[in-house]
Amino acid sequence: MSRSPLRAVLVSTLLTLIGLPARAAVPPPKLQYDISTLPNGLTVVLSEDHSTPIVHVGVYYHVGSKNEKKGRTGFAHLFEHMMFKGSKNVGPEEHTSVIASVGGQSNAYTTDDETVFWQTLPSQYLPLAAWLEADRMATLRVDKDTFITEREVVKEERRMRVDNQPYGRLNEIIYEQAFTTHPYKHPTIGSMEDLQAASIDDVREFYRTYYVPENATLVIVGDFETAQAKSIVNQYFGRVPKAEHPVPRDIPKEPPQTAEKRVTLQEPWPLPAVVVAYHITFDGHPDSYPLHIASKVLSDGQSARIYQKLVYERQLAVSAFGGANLIEDPNLFYAVAIVQPGQTPDDATKALIAELERLKAEPISDRELERAKNQFARDYILGRESDQQKALQLAHAVVIHNDITTADGEFEIFQKITAADVQRVARTYFTEQNRVVITILPSSQTVAGGAR
Repeated sequence: MSRSPLRAVLVSTLLTLIGLPARAAVPPPKLQYDISTLPNGLTVVLSEDHSTPIVHVGVYYHVGSKNEKKGRTGFAHLFEHMMFKGSKNVGPEEHTSVIASVGGQSNAYTTDDETVFWQTLPSQYLPLAAWLEADRMATLRVDKDTFITEREVVKEERRMRVDNQPYGRLNEIIYEQAFTTHPYKHPTIGSMEDLQAASIDDVREFYRTYYVPENATLVIVGDFETAQAKSIVNQYFGRVPKAEHPVPRDIPKEPPQTAEKRVTLQEPWPLPAVVVAYHITFDGHPDSYPLHIASKVLSDGQSARIYQKLVYERQLAVSAFGGANLIEDPNLFYAVAIVQPGQTPDDATKALIAELERLKAEPISDRELERAKNQFARDYILGRESDQQKALQLAHAVVIHNDITTADGEFEIFQKITAADVQRVARTYFTEQNRVVITILPSSQTVAGGAR
């Protein structure tokens, strides 16, 4: 029995990961798709996959927490909740229950850059999913009582995920200190103060501004005929009115950092934490690919450099992690260590910086480079097994890269990266003037870093 191209690539990659000889990495089969734009501005991507009788329907709105204004944080995530509270023809929570009643699944999520609504269901119900998504895009019900209820739900979600978790505010602290201007400074879930200050008029304006066809990408992957799917999309989404005004893209840019920043804070945490962060470029920039490799070498798992050095060898930390956060706008590469009892935050900070400096001083080994490339190939291949995963890759290429060909084109880019490329980007971004160092002490510990 012959092996599929996808299986052959995966086997080759796994053999190399465990140290056995394997052929050079072979890219997986390219995604087949049809891309078009409706007269109302909606981008539509259709990709047939007849392997199973299911279909995945995703609507990707190009709005996330970075589109929020100062004092109005948390709106994108709050509005994700509001989208399930009914429209002209669908009652509150009925969208989810209707999808479940035909054997499907549905959910949504919000990031810094986009808000995504998806459902996977038997393929014969594609018209149902299209109608449900088009109905709430065009006629969402935004009433005051529902808004107030959902605002309390989001506030409780923040308490559970952030405020009441040990180290729950770590990510917020990193971005509060590293950014001065760009909206990446604030968290996706928003602050309690801004959530409480939000009004129903604010939320309605957010909907009118960003939840419009021009700002959305519809991706359908699965068991359908393209011509028939186009007819269904036109029937339902083609009737959604065009936006009255262009979608605003006035995101303030973060000014270059010109001097190292060091700060010491206190939080009610059991152990100190130290952070070393650097400003880096955006997803899709030529430097982003070597930075991905650097991230894997430094911090991808317990066999990576930072964990090996700080946790196993020097026993300075009980945990160490980090990586490159490469998204739509320039972001951060950061490393974190949770300091071992009996060790000092200062020693942990120096050890983190030393590992980052080492990446500048000497090229990574051939084995490290090969391992990182194979990890990427593994993730790339396994990340397109299901209809939903294929949709995610196509949508990311369209929404974040504004170039659908990158859904397939990045594999070859990664395979061509050299150790010199990794060293070059380390020297470019891991500089003292571009560095933010944060020491976070338990509230009962002295600011000087002495014993508890």
